[in-house]
Amino acid sequence: MLAYIRGAGDLATGIALRLHRAGIQVVMADIAEPTCIRRTVAFSEAIRCGEAVVEDVRARLAANADEARTIVATGDIAVVVDPDAHMVADLTPDAVVDAILAKRNLGTTIDMAPVVIGVGPGFAAGMDCHAAVETKRGHYLGRVLYTGSPIANTGIPGIIAGVGAERVLRAPADGPFECVRQIGDIVQAGEVVGRVAGKPMLATIDGVLRGLLAPGVPAHEGMKAGDIDPRGDASFCRTVSDKASAVGGGVLEALCHFAHKQETQQTIEG
Repeated sequence: MLAYIRGAGDLATGIALRLHRAGIQVVMADIAEPTCIRRTVAFSEAIRCGEAVVEDVRARLAANADEARTIVATGDIAVVVDPDAHMVADLTPDAVVDAILAKRNLGTTIDMAPVVIGVGPGFAAGMDCHAAVETKRGHYLGRVLYTGSPIANTGIPGIIAGVGAERVLRAPADGPFECVRQIGDIVQAGEVVGRVAGKPMLATIDGVLRGLLAPGVPAHEGMKAGDIDPRGDASFCRTVSDKASAVGGGVLEALCHFAHKQETQQTIEG
């Protein structure tokens, strides 16, 4: 089975890991300059660096659909620059998973593959996808919806160790991002961790710098540019989050559900 995942950020990477470990070949697509901040657990880093390794699984950059096929045949994950999903027609995947997390549908349609799964708000199961997976932290996180839509975006970051919006760092101006500290560093509130157009981006709380924009990425004022984990455990920077793993499990469940449904139908028809 081949799955094409739209998006290659940290949550999409959690999905890719669950599928890859279940024996599913994975091609991931993102924009030419990814804006993911949790770069140590994002396969989108393969676009910037040529390859990326997360939890001992390697992803490699492919220039086209043929290269992507070659990469997945070797057992690695392929990453392509394909924001508009043009390669879907060439790859003809068994499943398309939209994990862009734009809080709205950016062009995914239910006819793109035999199974289409929407991740997070903006999708309606049975209309623009066959199933949708809940991404809001809480009782329903990771749940698969075969009808209806995930909970609408609230704009409020999830709570970690009692901290919500305060842990998110925002770009102070428009311009290329400059790193002052590195992901995994222990920081204190008020410390400079990055700059944009000469203006400092300050740590908002004490903790571990879990996410930070890549150097040179264009930022705009107010844009999410960093994340601090108040739990203070730097090892968490190297493993996918509980949220990403839960959502990945939901996507895997949905794929298994439709694969079983298809096998049952074939048996009946046979």
